[in-house]
Amino acid sequence: MREKMYPLFKRLDMLEWRACNRIARLGAYKPLLWILRKASWLGDYPAWIALCVTLPMIYGTRYWALAVGWGLCAAFGGLVYRFLKNLLARERPYISYNVIPCTMPPLDRYSFPSGHTLHAVMFLTLTHNYVPHLLPIVAPFAVIVMASRVVLGLHYLTDVAAGALLGFAIAHLGIYAIDSAFVGWF
Repeated sequence: MREKMYPLFKRLDMLEWRACNRIARLGAYKPLLWILRKASWLGDYPAWIALCVTLPMIYGTRYWALAVGWGLCAAFGGLVYRFLKNLLARERPYISYNVIPCTMPPLDRYSFPSGHTLHAVMFLTLTHNYVPHLLPIVAPFAVIVMASRVVLGLHYLTDVAAGALLGFAIAHLGIYAIDSAFVGWF
């Protein structure tokens, strides 16, 4: 599979590297870099755990079921993106093009798809479906997490787009499963 995907990624890399380089140069602004690093760190898992744990505290104990459902979605998303990353093995932009600065150490070697984006879009979609009045908090944070991945030099734009599509799809599978298991609860 790697041999088949390599030419596709090589072409995408060639098309995207200039845009990624320009976007990554935004990291030269220290206050913005600080915000994006913190958002990226929080978007790795702490923010999403906090969101899940907060639901039953705010809305009552029946929301523990929702929090567990969201956690299972996150775990499934983690398995999917880890499998795809290792299978497809697309190098990160700063590895392929040393002119692209990497301003935060990566969690792993490969970039496709963006797991941070997958989870950001997944939790954004779940929030939209179950607790939409939290969108003014979750939506801007999710957007910052997604942007941080390119600005920090860790992902190509197509990595982020693929992560977003996967996160959206996984969220909808989760919504179907949660709604089927807990008819009329939420």
